[in-house]
Amino acid sequence: MSTPSNHQELSDRLQLIESMICEGRRKTGRYGWNFLLWGLAYYVAIGWSSLNHSSLAWPVTMVTAAILSIGIGMRFSGQDPATTTGRFLGALWSSGGIALFVFAFGMAYSGHASAQTLIPGVEVLLGLVNLASGLVLRWRLQQLCGVLWTIAAAISFFVSEQSASWLFLAAIFFCNIVFGIVITLSEMRSSRSVSASGSAHA
Repeated sequence: MSTPSNHQELSDRLQLIESMICEGRRKTGRYGWNFLLWGLAYYVAIGWSSLNHSSLAWPVTMVTAAILSIGIGMRFSGQDPATTTGRFLGALWSSGGIALFVFAFGMAYSGHASAQTLIPGVEVLLGLVNLASGLVLRWRLQQLCGVLWTIAAAISFFVSEQSASWLFLAAIFFCNIVFGIVITLSEMRSSRSVSASGSAHA
């Protein structure tokens, strides 16, 4: 038979879980710039390689984006207390990033790459990390991004290279650019609301 103390303990645990999820969403919001950075980096690499077919376009752009991402991220990381959710999300995205680099550069420089294998593979990996992150945070917007990446990957296997490339560009726009802008604006509004509330109480 349950007791009031058991109910209180369960309530405390649920509140802790909810607070961790909310903190994870806020932290993701503070890193909205990272989604924008990578979305723009993909566009720069695609545009550069399309203009002069340079083999340096992707490695130079991706390495530059990675250095910027790590450098700027290190400045933000000290501002947040470490949590289990935060550590998991950090490990998830770091592992996904490493897998993406190994897959993309391995395919590109092994001589076995084609748009209909490289693009869906990248989309599957991006879908995986976004969907997993969205499920952990119970964040439907990021879950939607994961689903969109996965659908784009599934379709890309069965269409022409040009159509697969257009799907990739569209997925980048919605799942990186738009998502990054939305969560950045949401975090800015949340920060202003907290600041205003603090000022009112003061």
